[in-house]
Amino acid sequence: MRALALGLLAGVLWLQSRPELPSIFISFAGIFTSIGLIIGALIFLRSRTQYQAIVLLVAGCGVGIGWSALCAHERLNENLSAEYEGRDIRVIGMVEGLPDLGPAGERFRFRVEYASLPTGEKITVPTQVSLGWYADRSGELPVLISGQRWQLTVRLKRPHGHANPGGLDVEVWLLNEGLRATGYVQNKDYQLLGEQTSHPKIWIDRARAALREKILSALPDDPYAGVIVALVIGDQRAVNQNDWEIFNRTGVGHLISISGLHITMIAGLFALLSHSLWRHSFFTRAQFPLLCPAHKVAALAGLSAAFIYVALAGFGIPAQRTLLMIAVVTLSLWLNKIVAVSQVVLAALLVVLLSDPWSVVWPGFWLSFVAIACILYACAGRAEEVQQAAEPASWKTHLQSAGRTQWAVTLGLLPLSFAWFAQTSLISPLANALAIPLVSFVITPLSLLGSVLPSPLSVGLLSAAHTVTAWLTSGLAWLSSASFAVWAAPQPSWSEFALAIAGTVWVLAPRGWPLRWVGVLLWAPMVLAKATAPEQGFWITAFDIGQGNALLIETPNHRLIYDTGPAFSTESDGGSRVLLPYLRMRGIHHLDGLVISHSDTDHSGGARSLWEGVAVDWLSSSLLPDHPLLSNAPRHYPCHAGQHWVWDGVEFDMLHPQADHLQYTALPPNSRSCTLRIRFHDRTVLLTGDIEAPQERALVERARQKLKADVLLVPHHGSGTSSTDAFLGAVNPSVALFQVGYRNRYRHPKQEVVQRYSDRGILGLRTDQTGAVRVVVDETIRWTTYRCEHQRYWSSEPCLVKQ
Repeated sequence: MRALALGLLAGVLWLQSRPELPSIFISFAGIFTSIGLIIGALIFLRSRTQYQAIVLLVAGCGVGIGWSALCAHERLNENLSAEYEGRDIRVIGMVEGLPDLGPAGERFRFRVEYASLPTGEKITVPTQVSLGWYADRSGELPVLISGQRWQLTVRLKRPHGHANPGGLDVEVWLLNEGLRATGYVQNKDYQLLGEQTSHPKIWIDRARAALREKILSALPDDPYAGVIVALVIGDQRAVNQNDWEIFNRTGVGHLISISGLHITMIAGLFALLSHSLWRHSFFTRAQFPLLCPAHKVAALAGLSAAFIYVALAGFGIPAQRTLLMIAVVTLSLWLNKIVAVSQVVLAALLVVLLSDPWSVVWPGFWLSFVAIACILYACAGRAEEVQQAAEPASWKTHLQSAGRTQWAVTLGLLPLSFAWFAQTSLISPLANALAIPLVSFVITPLSLLGSVLPSPLSVGLLSAAHTVTAWLTSGLAWLSSASFAVWAAPQPSWSEFALAIAGTVWVLAPRGWPLRWVGVLLWAPMVLAKATAPEQGFWITAFDIGQGNALLIETPNHRLIYDTGPAFSTESDGGSRVLLPYLRMRGIHHLDGLVISHSDTDHSGGARSLWEGVAVDWLSSSLLPDHPLLSNAPRHYPCHAGQHWVWDGVEFDMLHPQADHLQYTALPPNSRSCTLRIRFHDRTVLLTGDIEAPQERALVERARQKLKADVLLVPHHGSGTSSTDAFLGAVNPSVALFQVGYRNRYRHPKQEVVQRYSDRGILGLRTDQTGAVRVVVDETIRWTTYRCEHQRYWSSEPCLVKQ
């Protein structure tokens, strides 16, 4: 089974890294051929185990590729036609799952049964869509519950997400969830048609919603109510982002959900209770153990409890893995078979991969299974030592075993922590030693009891759970505030990662392995790596930030960000969602400067998140003195024409606005956009913010000789009020960067503006189509696009342009 499972994993992983899918015919052929190899290996190579393992490995790989491809074809077969994007569509269908409650409305999963245009023409849209329903001026919204059937008027768009290094791939997440369109509800002509309550999934969804409502009602204004909800039903969406930062810095984030540890604990408690009651025949004169052994009943009761708890968690990957392991153990007990722990893990791995081939693209999959593998590997041979001991294990032995297990998991997950998160928590062992017993044996039981018992008992128990959570979070916050709490480094290369894996295997080797400490040396290239930088000249990264501007400029020893993107919501912006994940992935924790071109939120929306996440030496902007951002900003200098500085031979010149612009407070923000020229030898990039035709004309008249550039950040995202012929003639770029949002409400860039650039032979790169763009400026100018460099079969945009 080991070779088959590893082959299946390799095949699934290979396919999820491909830009294209094999055809359906090839996928079926690969599966049937591989199954034939498996059968042949099991029958004819039974005595030749080495050859059998090789054949099973290859066959497993073939099954993994073919099965994953068929699953992908089935999901991708449902697509929204481009002609229906952004149009009013009348749909009839059913609410599914647990709606996400937000300050402005709700987002929910909707199963479409019928769709038509306002004219009555029937059309085909994806069966599963994600919809947002936002309050109108009245501020009222209907209460959405799983199973409700609605008639709605919606506007949809195809799956599309920001494409940036280090960021969440929303498109594969939507594919994984089976959501082939997203959109929002128009607040008109909606009607509740009825409810369906006969399906078990609806019962589960409604039970989860009722438990969430009960917890939030009992803890209406308490800051950690979201943590209690996460522990009871696995819904983490209400946990505050600041709290997540604390949990992640201390390495206890895995506990803030229905984790495998909690499921095992609940299953164990029910198993013990059932064993005791059955063994004593429920304290009657009946002889139940004669009908069925108590240990079998206990295993079945534990499995049933685990299934209910996992259902409440929404069947997440860690929860699935634990449930499958408990199921295999239960089955072995009922069949009177002895099953090795490794076989249990491999069986769980096979089922998870076959049921969800996209699980391999998420860190939870790797952290879950690698943690178990590390425990099995590091503790190999030690269980026998305990069993052979003459005396029963003491509390000291149990404590040592728990410490050894935690140590093995911490070290074993180190390479994965750097690969996925570019950091690891140094205080994780101490924080987990404190958090695991409190969360597992105090907070979680109190939360579960409080969520099912009637009031007023429930309120008291939930309040007690919240109080302990607040104490724990305060302690974790104190630990996370230490400067040494987290060790950060750039995301490792494949060679650095392979060395670190080898070092981990060496360090965790069983007792008797020579010089285990030498393995630590193999971690050095990964943990001591520094952020890469240009040897000469400069790099510019134009992010796929949505409708806004955000660029990173890097010289050999300095870094500057120009604009910070939009604010998406009260808890999310361009800084937190795009810039900080990228900087952390690169191992960048310090910026020499930040330029905010002007006050519009699509340029300044991520500023606060940015300087709260990384150190920023100074800020240059056209913000007026009373702007709220300046209240806690770094050292601030108003930008104005004539400012000049040199970093590593790269010249920076501010060309606009004029020095006296702050005296004219009535000027619109666009007109005072900081316009920056960056030059290395005779290669130039011009960043223009949102200047419009009057400012372009003034620049041509005042500084025409300084406008010539090879790369131009298109003014005002390509609006019809910018990119005049005279300005383009003075700049005369070869490449133009359009930073625009997919299907943005302003319809930028305007078609006539795009045509203006095309007529001049200027290559236009749109971030909504190319993803992030990296421009390298030294003796020449080169550029790459993220979507071309990391094309996947699920990508919404093909690789359109390539240098």
